[in-house]
Amino acid sequence: MSSHDEDRHVYEPAQGHGLPHDPFNAIVGPRPIGWISTHDGEGHHNLAPYSFFNGFNYVPPIIGFSSVTRKDTLRNVERTGEFVWNLVTRPLAERMNASSAMVPSDVDEFMLAGLTSAASIKVAAPRVLESPVNFECRVTQIVQLRDIDGADVPSWLVLGQVVAAHIAKSLLVDGVYDTALAQPVLRAGGPGDYFGLVPDARFVMMRPK
Repeated sequence: MSSHDEDRHVYEPAQGHGLPHDPFNAIVGPRPIGWISTHDGEGHHNLAPYSFFNGFNYVPPIIGFSSVTRKDTLRNVERTGEFVWNLVTRPLAERMNASSAMVPSDVDEFMLAGLTSAASIKVAAPRVLESPVNFECRVTQIVQLRDIDGADVPSWLVLGQVVAAHIAKSLLVDGVYDTALAQPVLRAGGPGDYFGLVPDARFVMMRPK
């Protein structure tokens, strides 16, 4: 073992991390929040945040989130084939957190969090009206994850193609979306760590030609 290795905490996840809190979520972060709204096809709405979320393709635009264990959101997208992603901003952070409460499936998280459900234009799933950006999506794939031994993991990756986008015009500066201006909230490690994005954090690097 080199002196460099002696300065590292090394562990094999299958054997435990040996720390007060699993560092994985803190290392892979901060991450965008998948604030996903769905419906069950029978008039009931659901709204829940997912910390495993990101974009995966430009054309067509495809986003995805992972449901760890089977939850109402997963059951709804399986049944209806659609969902809406809603941007979490700093003014909405507390209400996003309220929507994460473990409540019975017949509880409407829009009402629970004091949010307004708005009609979408391409899907039946509602949008969060207070959110400045919404992506209406149709499901393209639902993939159950597997480990290196081929055994199924109780997590499902839901991928959806964006079929309609709603962006507050106030976030378009000379026609260009201003990421920091939206004040997005990002999930980090620990039981409750989040980060905000501010203009001072920006730096520019152009891809080499």
